[in-house]
Amino acid sequence: MEEQSDRDVPLENESGDDESAFSKDEIFHLLQNERRRMVLRYLRGTDGPVRMRDVAEQVAAWEHDTTVEELSSKQRQRVYIPLYQSHLSKLDEAGIIDYQQDRGIVERKPLADQFDAYLEIEPGEESTEESDDEGAEPNWDDYYIGATALCYVLVFGAVIELPFMSILSGLGLSALILFLFTMLTITRFID
Repeated sequence: MEEQSDRDVPLENESGDDESAFSKDEIFHLLQNERRRMVLRYLRGTDGPVRMRDVAEQVAAWEHDTTVEELSSKQRQRVYIPLYQSHLSKLDEAGIIDYQQDRGIVERKPLADQFDAYLEIEPGEESTEESDDEGAEPNWDDYYIGATALCYVLVFGAVIELPFMSILSGLGLSALILFLFTMLTITRFID
């Protein structure tokens, strides 16, 4: 009996529709170009059709580690042309996006969901807009690390019998630590 390679085994999409499933090799082939990955990354944060120009500008900004506003005309053009002539058409032919070249419109299709697991997306990068400090999500890891450090100070203070710690018994200290983490966790899930 012959073994099947990953190339021969299609990955099923969520609906179980084998007709539109891609093999790992097909996925990797489509994602081998960084610009195509960036296009999918950009479209992941959009709802509905977007202008091809907006996609090209954001990809150029990511490539040059700058903002869209600071891009030069030459930097925009160097990304726009290959996207226009090749990359978007390739993603459209695969059925991952809908690219209306004559109208300059690009839209993510449901098949793109299969590719999300293969894209390197850092936390907070899904949004296509620049993040500002107002309304930014708090970094809960920092809060938990701070609470843990505070608890160590309290326990250490109790062990070396600091005067302010003499008012708490071992049970009281345990209750205080439990209360601190309970409130932190409740606050996290309420936000």
